[in-house]
Amino acid sequence: MSAAEMYKPQPEHFALERMVGTWDVKSSMTGPDARWTETCRSLDGMWYVAEGEGDTPGGWAKTILTVGYDPEKGKYVGTWIGTMMGMLWTYEGNLSEDGNTLSLYTTGPDFEGSGGTVEYREQIVFEDDDHRLFTSATRQPDGSWKTFQDIHYTRQHAARG
Repeated sequence: MSAAEMYKPQPEHFALERMVGTWDVKSSMTGPDARWTETCRSLDGMWYVAEGEGDTPGGWAKTILTVGYDPEKGKYVGTWIGTMMGMLWTYEGNLSEDGNTLSLYTTGPDFEGSGGTVEYREQIVFEDDDHRLFTSATRQPDGSWKTFQDIHYTRQHAARG
């Protein structure tokens, strides 16, 4: 049996289909005048690859987010890289029961200066077909999550002639 026959998209994979398209992006960290766009495509329904580029506080940057579903783990998995840092972020997470919030968890450097690592939670919230929200948060000592970034996505629509 070929790999193509063994691995077919599951319903969990198709939950990510709403990410496909080209998006205008506004971040709480870059300000209202920053320009940023993201284009997300599907790799045959198994993986979703989102490539972004735009203004950051440090200059122009590019990012790539990959996300999919690992049936063996029973979890969503993914990665993130950006030209503004040398770290490959890896994620595992889950989708809310209503299918509207994908929570991805990882561990990375503490950017607040402790020199250690902290737990991060990234969430993709599907608000409707044309809007989604991406939040980044760090786990606090009491177990709560402190959001430090909100990114708003608005789907671009093709010009009508």
